[in-house]
Amino acid sequence: MGEEKYNPYLIAQSQFDSVAEMIGLDQSTRQLLRQPSREFHFTIPVKMDDGTTKVFNAYRIQHNDARGPAKGGIRFHPDETVDTIRALAMWMTWKCAVVDIPLGGGKGGVICDPRTMSPGEQERLCRGYIRQLAKNIGPVVDVPAPDVMTCPQHMMWMLDEYEVITGGHYPGVITGKPVGMGGSLGRTEATGYGVIYCLREALKILNIDIASTTASIQGFGNVAEHAARLYTQMGGTVVAISRWDNVEKKSYTIYSPNGLDLDRFASLKEPCGAIDKAKARAFGYEVLDGDAWLAQDVDILLPCALENQLTPETFAKVSPRVKVICEGANGPTTPDCDELIKARNIMLIPDFLCNAGGVTCSYFEQIQSNTNSYWSKEEVLSKLDAKMTAAFKDVYELAEKEGLYLRDAAYVIAIKRVAEAVKLRGWV
Repeated sequence: MGEEKYNPYLIAQSQFDSVAEMIGLDQSTRQLLRQPSREFHFTIPVKMDDGTTKVFNAYRIQHNDARGPAKGGIRFHPDETVDTIRALAMWMTWKCAVVDIPLGGGKGGVICDPRTMSPGEQERLCRGYIRQLAKNIGPVVDVPAPDVMTCPQHMMWMLDEYEVITGGHYPGVITGKPVGMGGSLGRTEATGYGVIYCLREALKILNIDIASTTASIQGFGNVAEHAARLYTQMGGTVVAISRWDNVEKKSYTIYSPNGLDLDRFASLKEPCGAIDKAKARAFGYEVLDGDAWLAQDVDILLPCALENQLTPETFAKVSPRVKVICEGANGPTTPDCDELIKARNIMLIPDFLCNAGGVTCSYFEQIQSNTNSYWSKEEVLSKLDAKMTAAFKDVYELAEKEGLYLRDAAYVIAIKRVAEAVKLRGWV
C-alpha cells in the first residue's frame, strides 16, 4: 500500500469516523461498527503436483451481520493483506445497506498466485479453504463469492466441499456459481452495468445527454469491460482505456480521440498477457503511459481497477472538463483527494454505491438458489436497474437536502441503517 495513510483499512475507518461524528453516533455503536465482528485467520496445507506440501495463509472476515448473513468475495492474490480484507468487509456492510438488501459485510482471501498453480492444486486449495471454514459459513450465516483471481469453477469446488462436509445440497451457500449449477444469469454483467445505471441517473440530474459524452476508463476486467459496453450502447464514447500488460508488468493507456472500438480493443491482449501495441497502432490508436487515462479531456472518469488511483498528486492531471467520476473499483480515491474533488464540483459516485451491482445480483442468486427458482437474464437486469436507480436517487436526494457530498450521503444512509439494526437487536 505504500504510505500508511493509504492503508485501505485505515481509510475505511477514517471515512466511517467522519460520518459517525457528523450524525452524532453514540460511542458504543461506533466502537462496534468501526471494526470486524469476527476474524478467522488460518493456514491451508496443499499437496502440490511435485509431491511437496505448500502452506498458504488465508482469512475470512465478517464485519457485521446485523441486517442479514455476511456476504463477500474470496480473493486469491500473492500480495493480499489482512487490512485489505478488513476494509473490503467493512465496505461490503455499507454496500449492502445503501442498496437496502438484507445482508451484512464479509470478505475472504488467500495469499497465493493461482496463475502459477495447476487446476488440481487450485482445487485442493479451494477445498482446504472450505474445510477450515465450514462451521462458520452457510446460506444463513456467511455467503462467499468470487473476487480477484477467483472464478465460478473455484466456487463450485468450494460448494461441493461444503456439501460433502454437511451432507446435503445447499446451493445458496456460495454465489458466482456457473450458470446451470445455481448461478444467476446476468451476474457477469451486473457490476459494470450497475456503474452505468448510476452514471445514467447522474447525467439526467446534470441535464447532460449521455450520447454527447466521452469517457476514460482504468481497467478492462469484468467491471470495466461491461461498464464500457453498456455506456457505448447508450451512445457514449470511450476515448481511452488503461490496461495492464502482464508481461511487461506495467500498464498502458490506449487512446483514440474518435473513440475506441471495444471489440478491437479486447483483441489487443495476447494469450501470454501482453498488449499488442503494434496492432493498436495499426488500428490508428495511440499507445500512452498507463496513467494517461487520468489526463484525457473527457466528461467522465471511470476508475474500475485499483485502489488509491485518485490522490492529490494524480488529481492534478485531471482535465477541468471532467464532470462525473464513477468509482467502479473499491477505494480508488484517497480521503485527501475527496476535498479536491468537492472543490472542483465534480459529481463523484462513491464506490460502495457505484459498484454495488455485483452484490445485488449475488443477492438475487441467493434468492434463486434458496428457492430453486431461476429467473431470465432480462428479469435479473430489470430488477438490478430498479435497485441501483432507487439507491442512487435516495443518496442524491439526501445529499441535496442536507448539502452533503455524495460519498457522505451514501455513508449516512448505510451507517444509519446498520446502526438501527444493531440497536433493534439489543447489541448496544
